[in-house]
Amino acid sequence: MMYRGLSCAVSCFLLVWLSGCGKQPEKPKGRPPALVVAAAASQRDVPVQVKAIGTVEASEHVSVRPQISGELITVAFREGHDVQKGALLFRIDPRPYQAALKKAEASLARNRVIVDNARKDYERYSHLVKDGIVTQEQAEGYRTKAESAAADVAADQAAVDNARVQLSYCTITAPLSGRLGALAVDRGNVVKANETVLVTINRLTPVSVSFAIPEKELPDLKRAMSGGRLSVAADVSGGATREAGTLSFLDNAVDPATGTIRLKGEFANSRRTLWPGQFVNVSLTIDIRKNAVVVPSQALQTGQKGPFVFVVRPDSTAELRPVTAGPASQGYIVVEKGLAPGEKVVVDGQMRVVPEGKVDVKAQGQGDGGQGAGAHVK
Repeated sequence: MMYRGLSCAVSCFLLVWLSGCGKQPEKPKGRPPALVVAAAASQRDVPVQVKAIGTVEASEHVSVRPQISGELITVAFREGHDVQKGALLFRIDPRPYQAALKKAEASLARNRVIVDNARKDYERYSHLVKDGIVTQEQAEGYRTKAESAAADVAADQAAVDNARVQLSYCTITAPLSGRLGALAVDRGNVVKANETVLVTINRLTPVSVSFAIPEKELPDLKRAMSGGRLSVAADVSGGATREAGTLSFLDNAVDPATGTIRLKGEFANSRRTLWPGQFVNVSLTIDIRKNAVVVPSQALQTGQKGPFVFVVRPDSTAELRPVTAGPASQGYIVVEKGLAPGEKVVVDGQMRVVPEGKVDVKAQGQGDGGQGAGAHVK
């Protein structure tokens, strides 16, 4: 019985060993190449720019107010239309001011008669003093009356002039050429002098864009301004439209509350793309990097040790290359150190790339396409 049990155990062991020896060990499968999109590094002139949010301002803005009080009897324009300087806008009822002018003219005429008579009396009494008929004091009294009457004439003349000016204010004309806003007061209302705003006028060509930049940019800005006027670009409609202008104003102090300094750019705005009160993206060019090495912005990755790119070697392997990044420019970024022109970098599919691993470039971007006009916020 013991011999049979031992024979069975040996037989089972042999069967298991023989079955194991019949199978060949499986070889580990290799990692497939990562599918990526690559682009070649190129050289170009890249503008170094400071970005900010700006507000469009009319080059001239006037709130038209009446200089006299009265009933508004005429509105001679259509709101929202363009107007030329000197064009009629409003008329205020002139009758009270015409009456005031006539009254002042009548008082002037009366006092002119009085001063003429006073002067004649003084001349007559002056001769009588020489003949000893009247005293010198009596003659001096008529001289005083003549001078007082002359002063009354001068006051009346001033009143006439003032009444004429007040009457002229009944007609309100455009003080500048520009675009009319909404009519604030309808015809028939009584307006008050220097308080009621009737309409606003904005001059739209040219316009200004006001914006602020951090004070740390001031030294570079002043250095750039010493070389001439700086260019400013304003993007509207999500960047679909761009207007070009020049820097026209630098404030004389830094705002201590925000640590920024205010600037203004002037734009011809011939297409009237920019509208007062509108927010725009402003790009102020302060330098140009000549022949800078650039790659598409999506090629740049950030790791624990800083920015890097995956460089595609000639043998189709990927190298993790640390780089020093510079300013960005319309979808491209300057690589100041770590990359040579012509080297291919991965721009899409980095998540599938393993350093020193194989890559399969399924498409190749153009590293030198587009125009350099981006923004660099230091």
